[in-house]
This record gives sequence, structure tokens and C-alpha cells, in this order.
Amino acid sequence: MINKQLLNPESIVVVGGSDDIHKPGGKVLFNIIKGNYQGKLYVSNPKQDKVQGINSYKDLNDLPVTDLAILAIPAKFCVDTVKILAENKKTKAFIILSAGFSETNEKGAKIEHKIVEIINNVNGVLIGPNGVGVLTPNYHGVFTSPIPKLDPQGVDFISGSGATAVFITELGIPNGLRFASLYSVGNSAQTGVEEVLEYMDLTYEEGHSPKIKLLYLEQINKPQKLLKHASSLIRKGCKIAAVKAGSSSAGSRAASSHTGALASSDVAVDALFKKAGIVRCYGRQELITVASVFMQPELQGKNIGIITHAGGPAVMLTDALEKGGLNIPKIEGRKATELLEKLFPGSSVANPIDFLATGTAQQLSDIIDFCENEIDTIDAMVVIFGTPGLAKVFDAYDVINKKIKTCKKPIYSVLPSLSGAKEEIEDFISKGRVFFPEEVLLGNAMAKVYYTPKPAEEIIQLPNIDKKTVRRIIESSENGYLSPENIQKLLDATGINRAKEAVVENVTDALENAEKIRFPLVMKVVGPVHKSDVGGVVLNVNSFEQVKNEFNRMIRIKDTTGILLQPMLSGTELFAGAKYEDKFGHLVLAGMGGIFIEVFKDVSTVLSPVSKKEAEKMIKSLKSYKLIEGTRGQEGISQKKFAEIIVRLSALLEAAPEIIEMDLNPLLGTAKDVIAVDARIRIEK
Repeated sequence: MINKQLLNPESIVVVGGSDDIHKPGGKVLFNIIKGNYQGKLYVSNPKQDKVQGINSYKDLNDLPVTDLAILAIPAKFCVDTVKILAENKKTKAFIILSAGFSETNEKGAKIEHKIVEIINNVNGVLIGPNGVGVLTPNYHGVFTSPIPKLDPQGVDFISGSGATAVFITELGIPNGLRFASLYSVGNSAQTGVEEVLEYMDLTYEEGHSPKIKLLYLEQINKPQKLLKHASSLIRKGCKIAAVKAGSSSAGSRAASSHTGALASSDVAVDALFKKAGIVRCYGRQELITVASVFMQPELQGKNIGIITHAGGPAVMLTDALEKGGLNIPKIEGRKATELLEKLFPGSSVANPIDFLATGTAQQLSDIIDFCENEIDTIDAMVVIFGTPGLAKVFDAYDVINKKIKTCKKPIYSVLPSLSGAKEEIEDFISKGRVFFPEEVLLGNAMAKVYYTPKPAEEIIQLPNIDKKTVRRIIESSENGYLSPENIQKLLDATGINRAKEAVVENVTDALENAEKIRFPLVMKVVGPVHKSDVGGVVLNVNSFEQVKNEFNRMIRIKDTTGILLQPMLSGTELFAGAKYEDKFGHLVLAGMGGIFIEVFKDVSTVLSPVSKKEAEKMIKSLKSYKLIEGTRGQEGISQKKFAEIIVRLSALLEAAPEIIEMDLNPLLGTAKDVIAVDARIRIEK
């Protein structure tokens, strides 16, 4: 757990500190000194009495009691060093910059494990190894540069990669993005991204704690912890964006069901981020752009006014915003005419509002006031203002700065003249402003932030199901696919409406059950995975003679153990399913069924447990939602019944976590009901 010795140490020792600032031990010491650290600073170097003017202890045993140790020595020396510090010097916080641990080989992993064991025995905290360090307002414990000017209301940044942390920081600083802290967790031997975020959640103080968190993850070792604390922080008013790199879909290739083929580890990451309310990004620039959007007041509507003196960027921004689902409402009428009279001939106020390359700072001010006070259909403004190099534009940027302070509607500043208006941009940033150098990246980020859902309910109420029957069936079944009879019992215990059916193993039983279920029938083989591929599905069976003939043919199909008889029902084919993803838990999927799930892959995914509200959102987020809603005179599907099945499926998963894969495919939906026609369930205890 993060402790005060890490965050605000009264004393720090740099083990391996040197005069060479081109080495990690030298650079981290240099950064601490230049950062005006106010505590006691020590160095341990066996060859020197002083390092960068700081007293050096050649023997660690002579070192005074020290809160925090920063190690920049070879991995093979770290165990003994940590042991002396933890057991003899009361050191409770460690930052290990060195590499050569679990990221290298098994020997390194054993060294890492031993270090964690020693630190845990004294209830200490370890950041690293194999990271660039920690940056807080109290000390600059990193061996990299540049060091951003820290702002208590800036961005908390937690990274699983040291180099990436540097690159992202370096990318954000020129845009005016401000940082409050940086944690490079490296190998996350003891403390990972999840633990740092947990600490930020548990110690969050409204009005004092930073509200923006950026995450870079290469692994999610504790997804449930990440979900819990990220969603908790967002409910408290924070905003979180994250890059999750290194996802792989290789595991899905071995899956045997429709659900397994669709639900990869990357799908699980998506589902977790959506449930938590995290904005997912896919690169450094996108992460920085989203963070800069976070720095503005939250967008309360999707209608955007574009103010520009350059037509091309405005057109590209319009395309990006509309593609992302935001609106550029047309401005017209008497008030628009009045505004046009204040601008130079040739200007346009239709939206985008283009006041030409010769437009003045006063005209810019008038336009912003117009959008703020006169146009109710605009929720936010984007101002694109560069320079053709004819004159300085300090006055225009002063207007933007002033209006950001006074306007209730958010104003996003696109300042594209990185060279031509360099001085003006630096002045703008010095006033605490952030800007966007590229309009399309901004448009994409605005849409992504606006449409990222809020966190799911903290407590999700699931429907009551017959858990005793569910547990009895699961506990009495072997690993693998459940029999059709047990599947029927599970669906009945869960309250999922299903078609009448019977599994038969001989002709006599087939004929008897055909009479009970009534024609027309569907006959399906039991056993083979992909029934239709082997001729194992027959529709519209209308006579006893056909039942007899098809039974005799189908029972001979390889791997067939029986024949399933069902009524021939009509309706739109839907799909619901689930897959267990290691550490994440169950993913619940829903979409169009039949062949459409394989061809179009139009599926929505949520982490279980699934609330009724989440189930409804799943359905509405499908690209094929118009078919479910009903289109061109065709009757729609009962969304209430479809959502109920999704929620009940989730309740089944909570009662039976042994379910590894589950398919309800197809479900047949009509305006009145949704019925499960076929199902497969695989368990693993």
C-alpha cells in the first residue's frame, strides 16, 4: 500500500548515486536536488565521500535512518541492500530503477520475489523495479527529463512503462497539459497501476485531490480492483483515460462456441473500461488529447459551434465531429444576420462561423459572445485560430483566454501555428491554458469522451432465480458440455423462456415426442459443435414418416449422441451468451443471432453482473438496433423481454461461476416474447 514515506519522505537515500548525470543514479540525484527537495538527502556510493555535493556513505550500515531509498544499482546487489535498509534503517519505501529482474529471466524473477518478501515483512512499499521512478510535489524521484511544472490540479499519471511515461509526458507539456504526479510502476512487483489507483480513491479529497487520471497499462493483473476504484473515482467526479497495449486475440482461435470466438481478452478490456467509465485510448497522442479535453468543463450537450478564420481546418473538424456523433447545428435567422453585419464581407455565420483570415480579435470576441448568449442550440465552442504570418496574434489569444474564464459553455482552442505563433502559444500556456494543435484529433477525442458511458451502478440487483437447483445441477455434472436435459433444467431454474423440446435416442421415442410437441418440428443432432455444417439440422418436419427417415439418417452422423426435437417457431434470430475471461470474470454478450453473429459480428459486451439498465444499453448500442426496434413496417422485437434474458443469464453466471462458455443461439424474438431455441453450456470446475 502507498505510504507517507513514499509520498512525502523526510529523508531520501540514492543508492548508486554518482556525479555522472548521464546515468540513472546520477540523473535522479540531480533531479531531486534541482527540485528543491526539503528533506534530508543522502547518497550511498562505495567509492566517493561526496556526490554532487551530497555526503556519500560508502557503507550502508553507517547511513542514518531513512524513509525512502531509490536504488540505481545492478539487480544482483539489490537484495542485500534492501535487507539492510528495511531491517536496520527503518526504510519503508523503495523505488528500484534498475532492470534485470522478472522482465529478464527466471533468476531475475527470484531476486524480485525475495525483495518483495523483505519489503512486505516491514509493511513497506515498492515501486518498480525497472521503472523511471516517482514524481510528486515533494520530490523529483525520476531519472528522466523533462520534468513538468507540477500543478496540484493537474493530471495524475500512472504508467506500466517507464519509456512510455516519458514520451507521453513530453508530448503533453508543449500543449499546456499540467501534471500533478507520475508513477512509473515498472514490473509492478508489489505495487501496480491498480494499487496506486486504489490509494488515490481511498484518499480522495474533494477540492484538493487531482480529478484527472491517465493510465498506461501493458497488463491488467487485477481487473476487479481496477474496476472498483476507477468507477469509484469517476463517481466522485474524476475523469480517467487509459491506454491498454498488448492485447491479443490468439486465445479466441481455440474457442469452440460462437461466444468464445467473439470474446477475446481485448473485448474484456473494452467491457471493463465501459463498466468503469474509463475513456479508452489507443495511442500516446490520443491519450494526451483526451486528457486535454478533460481539462475543459464537461460537455453537457452534443451541439458544437465552430469558430474559425481558416476554412479547411473547420471542414475537417466538422467531418470528425459528425462522424463521432456530435452535431454542428446550422445558425440562421435575424440574430445571425446581426452578427454577420459585424464581420467583414465574405464571412459566413452558418456554422462553421468563418470570419476570414483578416478577422480581428474584436470580431472573435463578438462571435464567442454571440454563441454564448444568443444561440441556445450550441453547447460548446471550438475556436480555430492560427496566423498567416502577417501580424502577431497575442490579442486574439488574450480574447480566447478571457472567454474561457467567463463563458459557461466550454471553449476548446485549436492553435495550429506551432511555429508562426510560437511566442503567442507559450504566452497562452503560461496563463494555465491547454490547447490543441490538430483539429481532427480534437474532434475524435471530444466524441469519444462524450459517448463514454458513466460507471455502472455500484450495487446491481439481479432477479431471483432457483439457486439451489442451479447448484445441484452444476455440482452433479462433469466438466465439459452439459447434457440438453441439464441445460433445460438450468434455463427453467433461471427463468429463461425456452421452446418445448425433447432429446430422443430411438425412433419410437422420436415419434412419441413429435406427437406431444406437434408439427411442424425442427430436428437437430446432439453432439457435433457446428450442426448445420454436418447436415445436422432439419427444418419444417411435417409428418411422422419424415421424423422416422430423418432420425435414421441423423443418428448416423459422427459424434451424434441423440436427436433434439423442437417446435418450428418463427421470429427474428437473436443471440445471448457468456464467456469466462481469466481474472476479469464473465463477459455477457448479446446481438443478432444465427449466421449474422459470425458474418457481421454485431455484438455488445458487458462484464457480469449486468443490470437492467446495462442490458437495455447493450441492445440499443447494436448496429442492427433498427431491426430490433422495427423498420419499414416490420414488427419489432420485445426489448424488455430481450433485456430480461440478458439479466437472467447474468444471474445464472453469478450463481454458477463454473460456466466457462454459454450460447443461447438462436433466441427467437417477436413483439411479444423472446424464446431460447438452442443452447450450449460448458462448465469447468
